[in-house]
Amino acid sequence: MGDILLNQKTINQNASASNLMEYDYLIKFLALGDSGVGKTSFLYQYTDNQFNSKFISTVGIDFREKRVVYKSPLNGRTHRIHLQLWDTAGQERFRSLTTAFFRDAMGFILMFDLTSELSFLNVRNWISQLQTHAYCEDPDIILVGNKLDLEDRRVVDYARAKDFADKHGCGYIETSAATGENVEKTLNTLLEKVMYRMEKSLDKSFFPVRSMSKDTNESIQSKCSAC
Repeated sequence: MGDILLNQKTINQNASASNLMEYDYLIKFLALGDSGVGKTSFLYQYTDNQFNSKFISTVGIDFREKRVVYKSPLNGRTHRIHLQLWDTAGQERFRSLTTAFFRDAMGFILMFDLTSELSFLNVRNWISQLQTHAYCEDPDIILVGNKLDLEDRRVVDYARAKDFADKHGCGYIETSAATGENVEKTLNTLLEKVMYRMEKSLDKSFFPVRSMSKDTNESIQSKCSAC
């Protein structure tokens, strides 16, 4: 797999256009899962290295951003990556809105709560949604069992979740948004999978990924304004 070097400074939504020009690829990941599993806290831990236990449920769509540098294992080239990490609402009433963003994403973080049996059972429904709305039938997915810090309240064991992930062709990682355990590893793993697939593909236009351009910059600014 490639080497990923993290830029510790979170990208500000109001960054100037000149700063936004300083990367090679804009790649979008979606975080999916039931309400309350920890998606928002997970993404904030990744971008800001902070945990806030008082987050309210996401309404519709929100997003975070971060820069990484990726070194390809195939050709040794270094790529500057601008990650957009989209945080989706888990409630059913927002489902039609969130699914509209599926087709434009290259990778997915599918999260459940290790202390909630129902959130794990509902992973099947989220996978079904992905198969229907994602850019292809087998997109890159990392199944994430969150709230590892609450081990004494765990109801979904590792072997069971790993078996489910294997059967559906997903990676599986257990994380804690509270302590940061395996949060960075999850994003690194997903980016490696996506970049490897893209570099191996003969037809890169198949992927919903963009090199940085004036049009992309305008697209980012319009999405920021809409949030």
